[in-house]
Amino acid sequence: MSWYEPSFVYQVYPLGLCGAPYENDGVLEHRLLKLVDDGWIDHMAKLGATCLLLNPVFESDAHGYDTRDYTRVDCRLGTNDDLRAVVDACHAAGIKVLLDGVFNHVGRGFWAFRDVLERRGESPYAGWFEIDWNGDNQYGDGLSYTCWEGVPYLVKLNHWSEDLNNYLADVIRGWVRDFDIDGLRLDVAYCLDQGFLRFLRGVANGIGEERGEKFPLVGETMFGDYNQWMGDDLCDSVTNYEAYKGLWSSMNAANMHEIAYALERQSGSQPWDLYTGRHMLDFVDNHDVPRIATKLDDVRQLRPLYGLLVAMCGVPSVYYGSEWGIEGEQLPGDHEIRPALNAPEWNDLTDWIAALAAAREGSPALVWGDYAQLQCQPQQLVFQRSYAGGEHGEAQRVIVAINAAAESATVHFDAGCGRAVDLITGEEHDFGGGSELAPFSTRYWECER
Repeated sequence: MSWYEPSFVYQVYPLGLCGAPYENDGVLEHRLLKLVDDGWIDHMAKLGATCLLLNPVFESDAHGYDTRDYTRVDCRLGTNDDLRAVVDACHAAGIKVLLDGVFNHVGRGFWAFRDVLERRGESPYAGWFEIDWNGDNQYGDGLSYTCWEGVPYLVKLNHWSEDLNNYLADVIRGWVRDFDIDGLRLDVAYCLDQGFLRFLRGVANGIGEERGEKFPLVGETMFGDYNQWMGDDLCDSVTNYEAYKGLWSSMNAANMHEIAYALERQSGSQPWDLYTGRHMLDFVDNHDVPRIATKLDDVRQLRPLYGLLVAMCGVPSVYYGSEWGIEGEQLPGDHEIRPALNAPEWNDLTDWIAALAAAREGSPALVWGDYAQLQCQPQQLVFQRSYAGGEHGEAQRVIVAINAAAESATVHFDAGCGRAVDLITGEEHDFGGGSELAPFSTRYWECER
């Protein structure tokens, strides 16, 4: 285990939030310091975030996932010193920092690829890429190369090259040395060879041993068996797109059975549970999908949806601006879902998410507990998180009740105790005669021992 499992993640796409031009204009602007100067780090701490997930910050052609130089902060964002200042400010606020490691592909402006285009087979970096010297491409380079998912400006790296992998290991160690980061998100980890993932695991383990604290790897995955990418010798955690789909779809379709099935399949007590004990990165939106306030048919369901997100197994993540309900559709260029924002805002929804985060932080069961479904109805879900006690705190059992309906609902289940206290409100609750749930509500009932 590490600092990551009990964390509450706040995700920022800096090129968007800071208002950088989409194309790299070569002009140095210290936009990244906006996170410090405009109160974003203080905002994260107030929200209850304990980890900042910072999407690409290094020199790139355009959107950050088309890297030019892994060792220099993008001039549109500022300098290496600016990034160190942001990380230091996060640490001073008790917030760890995950950087986005984009190691599957680079941009056409990547310095080593430019050398290959100039010197061709004589370049010492030719083996870093998968090149057909007898081919051609739409740029008229007189060669062709493997690219990511057919995108011609994203040049795939060849991880059969030991020289390349050693270079990337040095890059990661340099990020730790120069910026004092605490872990990595691995972009498109589902595209990375397992051998390379194991190589990265070895690099991360070495960093962790030197620092005396685990250096976690969080892999971006989509669907399928996450055990392909998550394990003791692979990533510590992966992005939970399976549950993401179930979360919003269950609300829109008035069918809580969909997310209930996903949660039971992933972490339940059935023989087929797949990831019990693993802390996947859970989310209701991020920089690649529509804002959740746009995705939901009824925005009043934001409250129970975030209540479910924070209480389910895994590590909850909030995407900048969504905590006060901004909208954004997924359009070409992704400007709506990666917008420039000024100072952070605060409203009733933000208050609610902060209260949920505080309840989770103080609850061993919500962080470490197992999962068992107690009742599922079309718009209500009740489940239990139970922790037997040990290194993370005393034994605790929390019953989570979600009502996504516009009407009150009464749920009946065997609570295994007579009375409880709501970890969110502090109110006492008696389970006798059924439990009534207000419209669009969430309860975290800690059972009496």
